[in-house]
Amino acid sequence: MACVISSISSNSGKTLLSLLLISWLKSINKTVQTFKVGPDYLDPQQLTAVSKKACRNLDLILSGENWVKENFNHFGGLSDYSFVEGVMGLFDGIGSTSKGSTAELAKVLSLPVVLIVDARGKAASLAALIKGFTEHDKELKIAGVVLNNVQSPRHEKILLEVLNRINIKSLGCIPNCEDLYLTGSNLGLAPAHEIQNLEIKVKKWASIAKDYLDIESFRKLLSAPEYSNKTINFLTKKESKIIYPIAIAEDKAFHFRYEETKELLEENGMPTITWKPLENELIPKEAKGLIIPGGFPERHAKQLSSSTISLNSIKIFSKKFPIYAECGGMMLLGKSIFDFEGREYSMAGILPFKAKKGNLKIGYREAKSKNKSPITSPGNKIIGHEFHRWEIINESYNSEINCLWDIKGWDLEIKNEGFCNHLIHASWIHLHWASSPLILENWKKSIIKHA
Repeated sequence: MACVISSISSNSGKTLLSLLLISWLKSINKTVQTFKVGPDYLDPQQLTAVSKKACRNLDLILSGENWVKENFNHFGGLSDYSFVEGVMGLFDGIGSTSKGSTAELAKVLSLPVVLIVDARGKAASLAALIKGFTEHDKELKIAGVVLNNVQSPRHEKILLEVLNRINIKSLGCIPNCEDLYLTGSNLGLAPAHEIQNLEIKVKKWASIAKDYLDIESFRKLLSAPEYSNKTINFLTKKESKIIYPIAIAEDKAFHFRYEETKELLEENGMPTITWKPLENELIPKEAKGLIIPGGFPERHAKQLSSSTISLNSIKIFSKKFPIYAECGGMMLLGKSIFDFEGREYSMAGILPFKAKKGNLKIGYREAKSKNKSPITSPGNKIIGHEFHRWEIINESYNSEINCLWDIKGWDLEIKNEGFCNHLIHASWIHLHWASSPLILENWKKSIIKHA
């Protein structure tokens, strides 16, 4: 019943193997449902682009065990095949623990694990590495190993002999070749819209999968879970006599969004409308709320700054209707963004700060609201995730803009974060709306109140 693709560490080839398998399944006209462990946005974009089915995040920290099981079994059972791509190394979780790790999720779902290992520079020592992973947690089943970046036929022969001696099944040896290079960004892989000649690549990947992977073994390992026909909790529809359209920023600058957010809104009387600030569009006149997700506004700062129709539209909208902005979306609401070369570009000017490149900030965050926003009330507690390389400067609060909440996380002391008032929620923290009923409840109340 499906499997989990994991690795020894990050940058070992998990997404590469996932793309090879999806490409092969598409070449034989099979449907495949993919899942991604954790709060990742970029890897799922690539899996979605190739599979033509939305990759869904499974996050034990944000969503909890029951939600993860329910969604995996429901959506996984709707396709011919299914699998889960892990995050980081197999046992890597919060801080130095395995909490929220790929290993923990594999055990929750009772799925076997396929390890992909970067084979560069490895020979007999591979045995110690693999044995350490297979013996570290006896509750896990390691179904086999895929070797990545195999340098030559001689290298392959050595590695296969090593795996045979420790009785570990080889599920394939992927060569080091130009067709398998995946471009990256400062937060991981590049967004899906930046992939050049995708259809040509998919054909090549399908061919490589057939030539270098144990296809027959993967047919069994990728078999979909048994379909659960029940209605899943987060899509429970609440009848609404009045429709309240919600605009969502979606373009090359803003695209970090969970699939379930749109589904959740649309099933609860809030159909979504695409708004493209990069194309200097007005916010659709029928919109009663606005969501600006994360992304890479810093890469498009000049174009955004020139989109004066869009920026003025936000200013006017912010006085009338609720706005939810996270990470890059929050940066758009500030005074300005400094790009990678240090050039400053004006933004909407609604929030009192400027944004510039900073150090990496990453991790789950527990947030306790200090003031009211469109999705929170004072005292509300929510778990989210922070992941960015930007920071805000010249930050201040005033009579119109309050501090949103206190946040804390592993190796992070409690600190103030975010901006809010009764119409604005802006924060570095990414939230998973579908597994937090309080968010939707507060948002809809705010929308109805101001519609």
